[in-house]
Amino acid sequence: MSAAGEKSPDGEEEANPRAEAFLEIIGRVPPGEVEAALSACGIGPTAEVAEQVLKSRACYSRPKSAVRFFRWAARSVAHTAYAWNLLVDILGKAAMFEPMWDAIRSMNQEGGGAGLVSVATFASVFTSYCARGNFKEAAAAFDVMGRYGLKPDAVALNSLLSVMCRAEGRAQAAQDATVPPDADTFAILLEAWEKEGNAERAKSVFSEMVVRVGWDADNKPAYDSLLSTLLRGGQFNEALKFLEVMRSKGCFPGINFFANAVDIASRKGDYANAIAIWHMMAPKADLVPIFSMCNAMIGLCCNVGNLDYALEMLDEMPLNGAFANSVTYNAILEGFIKHRKIREAESFLKEMSENEQLPTASNCAAAISLFFKEFNPSAAINVWRCVVEHNITPAEDSARELIAGLLDFDRLTEVKKHAEEMIDMRVELSQSTIENMKRAFVKADMRQSYDHIARRLKRR
Repeated sequence: MSAAGEKSPDGEEEANPRAEAFLEIIGRVPPGEVEAALSACGIGPTAEVAEQVLKSRACYSRPKSAVRFFRWAARSVAHTAYAWNLLVDILGKAAMFEPMWDAIRSMNQEGGGAGLVSVATFASVFTSYCARGNFKEAAAAFDVMGRYGLKPDAVALNSLLSVMCRAEGRAQAAQDATVPPDADTFAILLEAWEKEGNAERAKSVFSEMVVRVGWDADNKPAYDSLLSTLLRGGQFNEALKFLEVMRSKGCFPGINFFANAVDIASRKGDYANAIAIWHMMAPKADLVPIFSMCNAMIGLCCNVGNLDYALEMLDEMPLNGAFANSVTYNAILEGFIKHRKIREAESFLKEMSENEQLPTASNCAAAISLFFKEFNPSAAINVWRCVVEHNITPAEDSARELIAGLLDFDRLTEVKKHAEEMIDMRVELSQSTIENMKRAFVKADMRQSYDHIARRLKRR
C-alpha cells in the first residue's frame, strides 16, 4: 500500500497526476458522494491508474470509498486481476467479509468465463480471516476454492497454513488439513511446532515428512526447525542424533541451526557438544560461520584451555568474512591469563597492540597480577603503561595490582613514581594499598617519600 505513482526508469516512485486527483477526491468526499465527484472531475481512469489508486493507503483506510471508486472506474475500463485482488484485500482487511465474497463471486464471472480468481485471491482471504482470529472461516474458505475453478492443492494449503501458523496455538489446527502435503507443508508445520516449543510433535511431523516426501537436501528450513526445537527443549543429544541421520542422508540444516547450537552450548559452557557441532559444520563449504559463532567458540576453547585451537580459529576468521574485535582478543587473553600461559600472554598483548585492540580493565589487572607472580615485573609495568596511555578505565584494580607487585619486589622508587602518576590520573587508591605503602616505606627508612604521597592524597 503506497501513495499513487509510477515507476521511473531508475526504479523510483513518481507521482501520477491522474491518480493523485482521484485520491484527493477519495480522501475529501464522503463515501456516498465519491462516484458523483469522480464523474464531475472530468478525468477518466485507466486500468493502470486504477491499480495505483487501489493500492494506496487512502483506499485501505476508506474501504467504502474504495468500493465506489472501483465501481465508477469499471464503467470505463476492464479491471485487471490485480485490481480485483486489491479490492478483495481492502474489504478483507476492513472485516467487510460479505462484500468481500460478493467481489470474489463477481471476479469469477469476469474474464470471459475463465474467471479472475486465483490462489493469490484466497491467500488474501486467509490472511484477513486469520488476522481477526477467524480460523474456522479461513479453513472454510479453503474448502470452497473448488467452486471458483481452483484446485485446493498443496500450494493453496501452504498459503493457508503459513497464515494460520503465525498465531500461537494454531499448529495442531493447521496439521488437521486433509490435502496431501508437500515438503513446504511440512516445513511450515515444523516451524509452527518450533514456535510453540513442542519437541515431541515436531519429531512426529518430521517422521511423517520423511515417509511421505522423503529426504531432500534443499529442505533446509524443515531441518532447521526440527533441530532448533530440540535444542530449545533441552534435547541437545537428541538433536545431534537427528543431525547424524540427516548427514547420512546427504541432508544438512542451514547456518541458523548451527548458530543456535553454538550459542546454547556456549551459554551452558558445554565445550564437548559445541566442538562436535563445529566439526560437523566445518567440512561444508556453504556453511560459513558467522561472527557471533566464532566468538562463542573461541570463548569456549579459551575457557577449557584449548588455546591453540582458539588461535587457529582467530586466524581463520578473516577467511570466513568475520573480523575479530575486542571481545575476541580479550577472550583469548583471558584464556592465557586463566591458564597461566605467561609467555603467550605477553606475546599476545603485543599482537593486540599491533592490531589496535585494547585489553579490558579486568584483563589488565589480571595480567599485571600474573606477571608479578611469575617474576616478570617488566611485563607487568608494560601493561600499566598501556592502561595509562589508552586511559583504560576503571584503573583502580590495575593500580592496586601494580603497587602490590612493586612492593613485593621492593621497588619503592617505582612505587613512589607510579603512585604519584595514579594521583595525577585521579585513580582511587584503597586504604589497604596506602597502608601497605606506608609500612614498606617506613621499613626502608623512606618515610619522607611516603609523607609526600600522603600529603598529595589529602590535597586531592
